[in-house]
Amino acid sequence: MGTAPERLRVLLVEDDEGDAFLVRELLSEAGAPFDLVVATSLSGARPLMRGVHCVLLDLGLPDAEGIDGLRRFLSIAGSAAVCVLTGRSDEHLGVAAVAEGAQDYLVKGQVDGVLLVRALRYAVERKRADENARRLREVELRQAESARLERGLLPQPLMQTTRVAVHTFYRSGRAMGLLGGDFFDVVQVGDDKLHVIVGDVCGHGVEEAALGVELRVAWRALVLAGVSDDEILSALEQVLMTERRAREVFATVASIAVDLAGNRATVRLAGHPPPVLLADGSAQPVSARTGIVLGVRPAPTPATDVEFTGHDWSLLMYTDGLIEGKTGDGNERLEVAGLCDLLGETSAADVPLSALPAWLVGRAEQVNGGPLADDVAMLLISRGNGR
Repeated sequence: MGTAPERLRVLLVEDDEGDAFLVRELLSEAGAPFDLVVATSLSGARPLMRGVHCVLLDLGLPDAEGIDGLRRFLSIAGSAAVCVLTGRSDEHLGVAAVAEGAQDYLVKGQVDGVLLVRALRYAVERKRADENARRLREVELRQAESARLERGLLPQPLMQTTRVAVHTFYRSGRAMGLLGGDFFDVVQVGDDKLHVIVGDVCGHGVEEAALGVELRVAWRALVLAGVSDDEILSALEQVLMTERRAREVFATVASIAVDLAGNRATVRLAGHPPPVLLADGSAQPVSARTGIVLGVRPAPTPATDVEFTGHDWSLLMYTDGLIEGKTGDGNERLEVAGLCDLLGETSAADVPLSALPAWLVGRAEQVNGGPLADDVAMLLISRGNGR
């Protein structure tokens, strides 16, 4: 048994009572499941548009005439299909109307009930097909935009040394895989110095991602230009405050300068969670002083020196999306302590360093009871076996 035709709500915009009566009679004779509403002007049609599937529009209304009137009506039509009504001498207007965005045109006096019903249903389906195609195109454009931003946010490390390995990870928390403002970068300067950054622009969306790209590119340029480590984050804050769309936009940053020859590092935190040091079979957050986030009140970011006791260690840097999930115990969050507990499981689970970031996200989602809500970016720097 076939499915019953969908009942459509049709709005007829026609100021000629005779023509309006004819349309009503044609639909009635065809026995079609339509609800017909009539307006005699564009202004009268506006409040009747809610729930309308298709509009029959006369091109000779007192307040909207010809193609200009159609353009004005299309601006309020929303998802409703539009079929225009023309006289026999104005059939060329129907062709022009379709080119402007109408789904079809009908010539008065040349339409019977069956043809009218068919035209209305076809118009509705064409409109839906157009809307679906438009949505698909929007998704494709967003994905292409996301891919371009990803290349800017998540670059290939700029390094030559083989004394350390770098493993990176990114997971979007946004619908359709759109990026947020999380970013990271790695730049080697000389033979023995490695600069590393992980940052997070507050907010979600394309503008935040674009600002993240600007900050990441600016940071790399500052490092390569030889700007003093003490001045890099201050300069980065100036870029943020100049380029942000609103004064309330800020960014958190974790920056590390690793001295490979001296086996030590200098850590700077601007409102960002601390990196975690994996060494000697344990995972501990780096005890570093934390400065204020970038973009609120310009101030120097304190530096903390870290001495590594051996040549087998790893530093895990991450954005707060990793630790903001729940632990399954009420509203308690994972936080840094919970992250260290998860890292303590890695030896027993025999997780290789290259797979560690993805494994951590998987475990965080397990204890959260579902996907993490925010973006997650991670950067793992390992020397020796890294444990």
